[in-house]
Amino acid sequence: MTKKIILDCDPGHDDALAMTLAVASPKIELLAVTTSAGNQTPDKTLNNAMRMLKLLGREDIPVAGGNRTPLVKPLETAGEVHGESGLDGYPLPEPDFQPVELTAIELIAKTLKESATPVTLVVTGPMTNAALFLRVYPELAKAKIDQIVYMGGAMGLGNWQPSVEFNIFVDPEAAKIVMNFGIPLVMAPLNVTHQAQILKPEIEALRQIKNPVGQAFYGLLSFFERYHENPKWGFQGAPLHDPCTIAWLIEPEMFQTEKMNVDVETTGELTRGETVCDYYELTGKPQNTEVMLGINRQRFIELIMEALHSFD
Repeated sequence: MTKKIILDCDPGHDDALAMTLAVASPKIELLAVTTSAGNQTPDKTLNNAMRMLKLLGREDIPVAGGNRTPLVKPLETAGEVHGESGLDGYPLPEPDFQPVELTAIELIAKTLKESATPVTLVVTGPMTNAALFLRVYPELAKAKIDQIVYMGGAMGLGNWQPSVEFNIFVDPEAAKIVMNFGIPLVMAPLNVTHQAQILKPEIEALRQIKNPVGQAFYGLLSFFERYHENPKWGFQGAPLHDPCTIAWLIEPEMFQTEKMNVDVETTGELTRGETVCDYYELTGKPQNTEVMLGINRQRFIELIMEALHSFD
């Protein structure tokens, strides 16, 4: 049985690859795409989602833009990572279709109401749209969302502040709403996504995939990898954060996970946006999250290569 999903994203190179895995897999049915501001500004992330769907030949999937700012703090973006467009590195086709005339949370609501079975909400950007949806449509969310699978946070690690991951950093208040709502959560933190690296020789191998999708990702990931060459990160390639969410839905056995309570710090002077992961069950709070901590990296890369070759 295929897993029905809605993808809420902020493309972004790794979001684009997550979308590609979802479209390529026979185990996933991508019902809708919504976009948030994060990796780039809201207009750019919305356009990037449509450019990717055009590249993938899936202009039939409805797309809607979401909230233009985080709930509380000013918007901060990651242009230094993803480039001026948010998807620098390859001239993607411009869309010849329009987003639906709905907001992101309205499209999520419409999609859930029309689905005969529960749907997984996958969030690969800041959680602004997800939080707003849960606040506006709480009963629909409880009835029709079976789980929220998200890339964000970490256990004792940060990539934007010392202990704060970027997606949670952009909108910590939204993340706190989502994590305390009561829907089952699956978390792809930096602890696992930093293991999910694509190495330079593997990026170079993409050059041999002659279909347009493979060629696009050769350019996109070559650009993305250059940011991660800074020795401070200690990477051998580029960490593919967001595709871990879709890979987990396709092959959960690829990952090692632990269940624990996860919450978000929103008031700390040095730690606003830190995900607090109760690994040793010290708080007595319920285990609300299945947290990915390990990955079979070789199988992960094989899955990506299979997905890109599926467009041959």
